[in-house]
Amino acid sequence: MLDIKFIKENADQIKKAARDKKIDIDIDRLLSVNEERVRLITEIQEIKTEQNKFSKAKPDLATIESLKILKSKIATLREKLDSIEEDYLDLMIKVPTIPSTDVPFGKDDSENVEVFKWGEPTKFDFEPKSHIELAEDLDLIDFTRGSKVAGYRGYYVKNEAVMLQMGLMMYALDKLVKKGFTPVIPPTLVKEFVLFGSGYFSSRKYNPEIDEVYKIENEQDKNADGTLSKESKFLVGTAEPSILAYYSDEVLEKKNLPMKICGFSQCYRSEIGSYGKNTKGIYRVHEFMKIEQVGITSANIEEAEKVHQELRAVAKEIHEDLKIPYRELIICTGDLSAGKYKQYDIEAWIPSMNGYGETGSASNFLDWQSRRLNVKYRDKDTTNYVYMLNSTAIPSPRMLIAIMENYQQKDGTILVPEVLKQYVGKDIIGKKNE
Repeated sequence: MLDIKFIKENADQIKKAARDKKIDIDIDRLLSVNEERVRLITEIQEIKTEQNKFSKAKPDLATIESLKILKSKIATLREKLDSIEEDYLDLMIKVPTIPSTDVPFGKDDSENVEVFKWGEPTKFDFEPKSHIELAEDLDLIDFTRGSKVAGYRGYYVKNEAVMLQMGLMMYALDKLVKKGFTPVIPPTLVKEFVLFGSGYFSSRKYNPEIDEVYKIENEQDKNADGTLSKESKFLVGTAEPSILAYYSDEVLEKKNLPMKICGFSQCYRSEIGSYGKNTKGIYRVHEFMKIEQVGITSANIEEAEKVHQELRAVAKEIHEDLKIPYRELIICTGDLSAGKYKQYDIEAWIPSMNGYGETGSASNFLDWQSRRLNVKYRDKDTTNYVYMLNSTAIPSPRMLIAIMENYQQKDGTILVPEVLKQYVGKDIIGKKNE
């Protein structure tokens, strides 16, 4: 969500950003609705001022009658204002952040631009197996029983794959803590405002037809006073929303910025928009683990860009430490969501795909999220909204795929990456009867 004054002063740029991002929003209508909204607010305030004058006068019949008339006028105007406010908010949440000038113009994800590449695609002198074949041969993942118990895209991680997965999480967490990040394990079951505020809802309220979020019915949950809670809860798809909401409705001190936080969480995604895509294996699943990075800075583009670079660097370093070939893309306008100022994706080489698969993204939202979550900082005698950034450090399933497939050997075994040997406890993963 942007500041209405900023929108008014930069209407043409906002309109262009909406066109480039393929967002259906009528900026002229928004400004018109806002004018009516301001007019009604002003009129109500003027009547309240008049009402206060009458309240101080002698309470005779004429005064009492005048107060009744003013009260009725306020009620009528408030009803109109409430309706206008609904329209205003529905439009405001669609207004996009103007992307950075170095974001390439493009119609969709096919026009994202490669900006960096590390390593060469892995070559084999034998016919390589997919992670599905390797997992079944080495008893590392059970897809059949996973589906039986959890349904479509359910899976069990087993044996050395458990140590690989947990090792990935601990390795990334260790690295981030050493780099000055504050580690947290945030809630994964959250209130509605958390996902709206971070931009994970397509509109003001949860839309089950579009939003790839699991809603948990909450009829039996109780409040602190013992009464039944009617508020629904939601499962997060990443630690980002919970971490960002940590400071909701708070004012931070500028001296404490920038902040860098890393969070471990289970992640849940309904993947309703990916029906029929990557249906086999663990490339696209409903539940996984992830270490997420979050940056909170002052309202300074240079500071935010510096932190964005730091978050990107960590993710790239992790891929390089694991010796997984990867590339980095800058996301074009047509693939950039409403709130993002700039985004980079990292894609690891996946031999069975004969191509690269996304293993993370790093995004700068400026103040788009902080305005929704109401997170500010104090700078001398003024307060401003903070800038918010996030980046994947490492996701469990896709990096597990990349390791299994890139480290497979001719005899069907899998070498353990050097940096993960301390967690796995062995150098080679072989068949269980060997």
